[in-house]
Amino acid sequence: MNPQDVRHLAALAAAGAIGFAGNWLAGLIRTRAGRRLDSAALIADGAHARADAYVSLAVIASAAVVAVGVPIADPLIGLAITLVILRITWHSWQTVRDSGHHRHAHQ
Repeated sequence: MNPQDVRHLAALAAAGAIGFAGNWLAGLIRTRAGRRLDSAALIADGAHARADAYVSLAVIASAAVVAVGVPIADPLIGLAITLVILRITWHSWQTVRDSGHHRHAHQ
């Protein structure tokens, strides 16, 4: 409704880099623990952390496209983020759903 120029692009990109590193590490730890403990919920949580890491990469990309003068790419990156999140959510749901079927078959 009332778009405003994005400022402090370097700080935005730095925050994206820090967010990526932290979320990627959290995703690895949660996924490994989930596999070790046979916890579908922890594995799905690891996928969620990885999705957050991809969003952080997209923040860096958004800062870059705005910096080079292509602000229309920013909302397109937002749409791409949405697709990535939906894909990871779908896979997480399948992981949890399949784990439930797997456990019921062995009881």
